[in-house]
Amino acid sequence: MFAKSSRKPLALLATAAALTLVATACAESTRDDGGADESEPFVFASAGDIKTLDPFLTSDGETFRYSRQVFETLLEHESGGSEIVGGLAEEWEQSEDGTEWTFELREGVLFHDGDELDAEAVCANFDRWYNLSGGYQSSNNSYYWQSIFGGFAENESEDISEPRFVSCEAPDELTAVITIDEYSSVFPGGFSLASFGIMSPSTLEAIADQEITGEEGNYTLPEYSQTAGTVAGTGPFTVEEWDHDQAAVTLNRFDDYWGDAAGFETMILRAIPDETARRQALEAGDIHGYDLVAPADVDPLTEAGFQVPTRDVFNILYMAYQQEAEEALADLEVRQALAHAVDRQRIVDTILPEGGEVATQFHPDTLDGWSPDVQTYEYDPDLAQEMLADAGQEDLTLEFCYPTDVTRPYMPAPRDIFDVVAADLEAVGVTVEPVTYEWTEYIPKTNSGECPLYLLGWTGDYNDAYNFIGTWFSGYNSEFGFRDEDLFSAMEEASGNPNDEERVAAYQELNNQIMDILPGLPISSSPPSIAFAENVNPPNVSALTQENFAEASWK
Repeated sequence: MFAKSSRKPLALLATAAALTLVATACAESTRDDGGADESEPFVFASAGDIKTLDPFLTSDGETFRYSRQVFETLLEHESGGSEIVGGLAEEWEQSEDGTEWTFELREGVLFHDGDELDAEAVCANFDRWYNLSGGYQSSNNSYYWQSIFGGFAENESEDISEPRFVSCEAPDELTAVITIDEYSSVFPGGFSLASFGIMSPSTLEAIADQEITGEEGNYTLPEYSQTAGTVAGTGPFTVEEWDHDQAAVTLNRFDDYWGDAAGFETMILRAIPDETARRQALEAGDIHGYDLVAPADVDPLTEAGFQVPTRDVFNILYMAYQQEAEEALADLEVRQALAHAVDRQRIVDTILPEGGEVATQFHPDTLDGWSPDVQTYEYDPDLAQEMLADAGQEDLTLEFCYPTDVTRPYMPAPRDIFDVVAADLEAVGVTVEPVTYEWTEYIPKTNSGECPLYLLGWTGDYNDAYNFIGTWFSGYNSEFGFRDEDLFSAMEEASGNPNDEERVAAYQELNNQIMDILPGLPISSSPPSIAFAENVNPPNVSALTQENFAEASWK
């Protein structure tokens, strides 16, 4: 284990150089003989560093990539698919009224610290989350709890909703019964979310007194969440080290894992923000895989013998209108004009990977609830200019935010996409003022409503339309800054309808309403690619970006 080191920004070359030093020995043996020993570290590069060792405290995909290797949830998705299957619970059932969920746990499951999994351990985790206070109640620090289970035992802000969670009981050693206040379509999917990875009782006891300090927008996460050796889950890997300076997390195989043993003894997750640098590191043999392959790199890598599987489409990219940050955007005609100004097909054709498509609404057409009848906004710059003139906004100036240091599954080249959209807006008379933030600052800025226009997106967590449209439009959301109580109420009513056919029809009507209101412009859905060296047996790739790296091994 190691002592916590201070977090320092790294230049790209420094990151690449450090990566080379760490991985050279294993890479050279791979290049020399075409194979690899099982004990050789598997090095995988992602687009960003993790934020915390406790997945409850975040909502970002890079942290979840790490945490799914270390922690397990009651339910999970089938390998490479979207069907809900057992996780720590072998069997589960829902009461007729949808408010009581009974989970039969696996027998003989051990935590990394030697604790045994039982129903009391499960309930201790849920009770901890429900009773959190202070900085833990910030939506930035408990996003998924509030999205799925509502508020807390004692809400400390009027902005926090009433709790949906009622209790967790342990009628016997391997049975956990979780009660919620009413039926909701967020379940059972909510039980599969990485934020709800189960920690050991000893971990919970050790971290019980640690607090989040600071204030909104400037929180400091607790020490345990930043230091290896402090948290224990049940997953196939344990946390050996988190080198903050090098943005690298080292995981070791857990030999007492209840399931199939991981194929690698050691796995290193390393952040390389630049997609070109990730490709070069793979080509040089310094890493053995990386995520979010640039579309232009897919064919060259494949031709060079690398494995580049493509995930199915399960995401959305959009341009958001923040109606409170810019008065002009509160005018529907202006929002419609900007929608007609953007050539989304050009983005799909020139920037996105093959299989990308223009989005007509705020979730992909692979989900039930997608509507064929939504209002569409075809590319028509002449109409856009005319509508801006009618609205008295011929000389409109807008700040337009985009992130500089990441690529996302739904946004493979943020700057390139921004350039296309900005040029289209400028062409119809809008003056665009670019505003850039690094990813760690970008999300708080957009969450707090500080960006009038911005690019963002979403990769689905589970297979239900509410996971997309309910995320944004089930209540007031500062990211968009508009209020429509009728829409919000209808969204919650749809989610609470246990009749599948009626609920899907309601989602379709809600998609129609959303695109009439036009709180933002859905741009595209795209299939992100992931790359592996020739000597790797890759894990099954997941449209939900939920790869289980314990499935991977050396050839």
